[in-house]
Amino acid sequence: MRTIFLADAHLKAPTDRNYRLLLHFLDSLKGNTETLFIMGDLFDFWLGFPSHPFRQYDPVLEALLDLTRNGCRIVYFEGNHDFHLGTIFSKHLAAEIHRGPAVVTVQGKRLLLCHGDQINRADHGYRLLRFLLHNRLVASAVRHFPPSLALKVKDRLQHTSRAGYQAKQNRWNYREIIRAFARSAQQQGYDGLVTGHFHLAFREELPPQPFTVLSLGDWMEQLAYGEMRNGELQLRIYRPKLPSSAHGPQGPDNT
Repeated sequence: MRTIFLADAHLKAPTDRNYRLLLHFLDSLKGNTETLFIMGDLFDFWLGFPSHPFRQYDPVLEALLDLTRNGCRIVYFEGNHDFHLGTIFSKHLAAEIHRGPAVVTVQGKRLLLCHGDQINRADHGYRLLRFLLHNRLVASAVRHFPPSLALKVKDRLQHTSRAGYQAKQNRWNYREIIRAFARSAQQQGYDGLVTGHFHLAFREELPPQPFTVLSLGDWMEQLAYGEMRNGELQLRIYRPKLPSSAHGPQGPDNT
């Protein structure tokens, strides 16, 4: 059995290519995947409103439910676009939910897992925004918010994300920030780091003792994901066998 790590799909509409390919990918995991770790920002925006206003995500929710029915465990790390996940994930999908980084033993390896949005400690503006949006008072108040407020929050987050992403890339070397964070995790005795958020797809081994850094890239454009078999972390790219215009692409490329 294998373990899958997936981050940053930023799903919007079921007609989008990355959405359609994700449905085929999830279907391919049935019966051969022990755990699916969703490492944040699966959706372009999600708040767990009791009324469930985000009906465009029903196909992927049904695909995840089908996975659980086939014995796959789902572990969800909240991102900066999907948080306060609500009862659909905690009860309906019986997902294990993490609001921040966590140490998880996977196939005998102690891995530090996180979405990654807290790694860059120098991004003070975002850290303040995250504190305001992710605190438990907001979580408890979500059930009283009208869904229209969710759309306003979504628009604000998307505008901030688009406006600041390129500027932040120019300001900070994200690969080195991830490496520095990984070295700190290595010094604490962990065997590896798996992170999303930065949309950088790379895998590295840090000396001296074996330590794997796996930055997941994204499913939004790169169709990248992580896979663990026999205790070894690998970076994979999903390559559809049919043209992107077709409605039946399938099949991972294990390269």
